[in-house]
Amino acid sequence: MSEDRSKDDNDIEIDFGAGARMQRERSAPSLSSSSSSLREPLLLTRRTNNTSQLAIVGANVCPIESLDYEIIENDLFKQDWRSRTKTEIFQYIFCKWTLALLIGLSTGLVGIFNNIAVENLAGFKLLLTNNLMLKDKYYQAFVAYAGCNMVLATAAAALCAYIAPAAAGSGIPEVKAYLNGVDAHSILAPSTLFVKIFGSIFGVAAGFVVGKEGPMVHTGACVASLLGQGGSRKYRLTWKWLRYFKNDRDRRDLITCGAAAGVAAAFRAPVGGVLFALEEAASWWRSALLWRTFFTTAVVAVVLRGFMVFCRGGKCGLFGEGGLIMFDVNSAKPTYSVPDLLAVIFLGVIGGIFGSLYNYLVDKVLRTYSIINERGPSLKVLLVITISLLTSCCSYGLPWLSRCIPCPAHLEDQCPTVGRTGNYKNFQCPPHHYNDLASLFMNTNDDAIRNLFSSGSVKEFQLSTLIVFFAAIYFLGIITYGIAVPSGLFIPVILAGASYGRLLGNLLGSLSDLDVGFFALLGAASFLGGTMRMTVSLCVILLELTNDLLMLPLVMLVLLISKTVADCFNKGVYDQIVKMKGLPYMEAHAEPYMRHLVASDVVSGPLVTFSGVEKVGNILHALKITRHNGFPVINEPPFSDAPELCGLVLRSHLLVLLKGKKFARQRVMTGTEMMSRFKAHDFAKAGSGKGVKLEDIDIKEDEMEMYVDLHPITNTSPYTVVETMSLAKAAVLFREVGLRHLLVVPKTPGRPPIVGILTRHDFMMEHILGLYPHFNPHK
Repeated sequence: MSEDRSKDDNDIEIDFGAGARMQRERSAPSLSSSSSSLREPLLLTRRTNNTSQLAIVGANVCPIESLDYEIIENDLFKQDWRSRTKTEIFQYIFCKWTLALLIGLSTGLVGIFNNIAVENLAGFKLLLTNNLMLKDKYYQAFVAYAGCNMVLATAAAALCAYIAPAAAGSGIPEVKAYLNGVDAHSILAPSTLFVKIFGSIFGVAAGFVVGKEGPMVHTGACVASLLGQGGSRKYRLTWKWLRYFKNDRDRRDLITCGAAAGVAAAFRAPVGGVLFALEEAASWWRSALLWRTFFTTAVVAVVLRGFMVFCRGGKCGLFGEGGLIMFDVNSAKPTYSVPDLLAVIFLGVIGGIFGSLYNYLVDKVLRTYSIINERGPSLKVLLVITISLLTSCCSYGLPWLSRCIPCPAHLEDQCPTVGRTGNYKNFQCPPHHYNDLASLFMNTNDDAIRNLFSSGSVKEFQLSTLIVFFAAIYFLGIITYGIAVPSGLFIPVILAGASYGRLLGNLLGSLSDLDVGFFALLGAASFLGGTMRMTVSLCVILLELTNDLLMLPLVMLVLLISKTVADCFNKGVYDQIVKMKGLPYMEAHAEPYMRHLVASDVVSGPLVTFSGVEKVGNILHALKITRHNGFPVINEPPFSDAPELCGLVLRSHLLVLLKGKKFARQRVMTGTEMMSRFKAHDFAKAGSGKGVKLEDIDIKEDEMEMYVDLHPITNTSPYTVVETMSLAKAAVLFREVGLRHLLVVPKTPGRPPIVGILTRHDFMMEHILGLYPHFNPHK
């Protein structure tokens, strides 16, 4: 794979006959000469990026390219649109809704499978440890606990390191970049889906401070990508209806539905899933997509509810209601006093500070781990085993610091709790006593959150317990994210936030009438807002999790405050990871420094163009020595009175055309014959990496001197901007329309009809600073 255009400024003009033209000289604008101390993407510290856009996927540095979201209006596709009957249009609409249904069903089933597997694996491990401790076999209990964790962690790491490195992490940054137009290698491949599912199960069951919720977003996107491949010749799935989806625009919509379905499956929050896709994941949105996304998440909710009812009878092993998150936090008092509001404001400030610090430390840890991970799969596995041992020592060792507490009198729940779930774990305590710190550590993450959110006596968890648990989860979450296992950030952040929220609730017990469980929820909301910088979607997800609309005003307030405070220090965690990996993400707004530049200031050469009827040898030579994915087509006499821009032709379309070998010996237009020889679906985008490659082209020596008519496959209505347009305005147009190529045309007549091409890479700060090293972008 390659970037849209080659970016080496040292390239010289390349002569491809009548079609070749050289980029005009650039003159640097009079800007500030102060050097900028910007944070570079992680990959730029390891290799120079001067020929193509590179990014880190998993632990590998690989070239990437953009996606073709723009509608290609050439003669072949226009003929296909005109020839579509009402039946075919109905088939297309029916297939879109059918695929949305299948995405919802598949993602819901995967979510159910994940929960059943995690609950049973983790439940078996915890029951084994608990039974050994009841027999006073404490050393054997630790060996069993740490050994089970290590086996599960090694399995997850081996899957990630050797089969699909792209499955490591949460996957949300990569999905976000894909929906922005970045085609990163292997992020939606079937192997990535397989490893994401099983690696997430093993990693969460291994006791890591990670969640399965973040990976579910990536899983939903992978499921949608697999279903939206448009058929497969290899597996004989060549049904005509499936051809409608062989384009990036429809796949983008399906993957948006998949990301929303992943959130719905993870949190049982269908509306929150739609809002997550709208606020955080998708870069382009429209009302038709809103309906389909909502339909998909509704299907997920129905599937989850059906299986929950089925599993309540004990038919799913150790699986119970704990596997699918639902936290019943009921605020008995719907009114709030001034001290309550002051406490909520304080929580928001604390969450913003802790969240921004969390993002800063995660960034440093990821940069450190990248040095280890790039040395090979074996070191990745070794790092995972090391973190697993550290986590096991903390989870098993820290509860020994907590004193035993007598069970409360007249308690309806079992105390101490002998099984997997509950607030009153016995651990090393005598009968009728419990260890509150063990109730948090020696549980699944979902049950630990439920314990923190539970309402009741303020003495249920001691202040020292909440402080120790917060410190441990905070730093374990930081050092765990970045190892070679699928890992989400939602659950670690909720755990840490809930612990300091409940701590504040205990401290303010005499001043506030709000329940300590409600304080835990507000703490979790503040930390989520401080790390992820989302507001609307997080608010709705938390309300759907807790099933209490009376909390809405305070949850909104704490999210707004925490996000505002954290934005003063750094960006959201997913934005930081996108930047660090080198993914060329286009922001919704243009940077202020772009207003000092014009479009012609950043285009780079050489500019390679073709004539409307071009020699086969020239095209093949251009494809071999360049990585360009788009070539301007210039009509020249005798096909026009003067040189004029005909449009843009894609590299993938040229490869299909050359493989079809519909050539002519004379330089004449043969569009009518070509349109009878080719159909629009011949040029449709194939599935993952299965298109025509340059190595597949076999051109004989005599065919090199023949001609081919490019008019039928040339997009005659590409987006163009005048060379004097500000770069800020061009960036907004590029992002809002979802372009891959933006043609820059001259302002004055009498010059060649095109000045250059702007691609995604031209808007990146690293590229601009490479052209103008003395430019200070902060002024």
